[in-house]
Amino acid sequence: MSDSARVVILGGHGKIALLAAPKLKAAGFAVDSVIRNPDQSSDVEAAGANPVVLDIETADTQALADLFAGAQAVVFSAGAGGGSPERTKAVDLEAAKRSIDAAEQAGVKRFVMVSYASVSVDSDRVDPESSFYPYVQAKSGADEHLRASSLDFTILGPGGLTLEPSSGKVLIADAAGDLDGQTPADDVRVTSRDLVADVITHVLAESAAVRETVNFYDGQTPIAEAIS
Repeated sequence: MSDSARVVILGGHGKIALLAAPKLKAAGFAVDSVIRNPDQSSDVEAAGANPVVLDIETADTQALADLFAGAQAVVFSAGAGGGSPERTKAVDLEAAKRSIDAAEQAGVKRFVMVSYASVSVDSDRVDPESSFYPYVQAKSGADEHLRASSLDFTILGPGGLTLEPSSGKVLIADAAGDLDGQTPADDVRVTSRDLVADVITHVLAESAAVRETVNFYDGQTPIAEAIS
């Protein structure tokens, strides 16, 4: 794989993105990490990526398509980070949808979305009055938009994110984030951010899980064995 195999990460200063960048570089990719704040450039460079300053909350589809042109893949790992409902919708839904449309427009087929494991059922079971509900709606809508696209997508659904080191092993959950039809205990329903970075790298390097959703927690099965 040559350096011309470029991956664009949206949300480039996020914890997952900063962990994924050096792994992608080691796998032979060149990485452009998109950030809003130029002060974050040194952190991105330290992770082995090229910082690109662009506010995806305000960037239109054409600006994103121009950025994506010639890339092999786009990774959406951005998020409002539990801000206001309005900003959650603006970033996690609307910017995500523009990114998906822009990838199609730019001819970039591969798109990896970092979502979360139980999003497909949370729209029905999370109280609409809950502060979490706007996030559920945004992530669900973005995932649906991606599934309806022509892209070779992979939607990744980790559990509660931790800062533990990656074991390189996963536990695959079903479409609702359950195990054997049962909602797992909170201490099972966790995923290391470092493991998410490993899975992003695996699905891109191996062209794995194309047009699939992969819900996963920290587990005992090697990534390459579990996700093909």
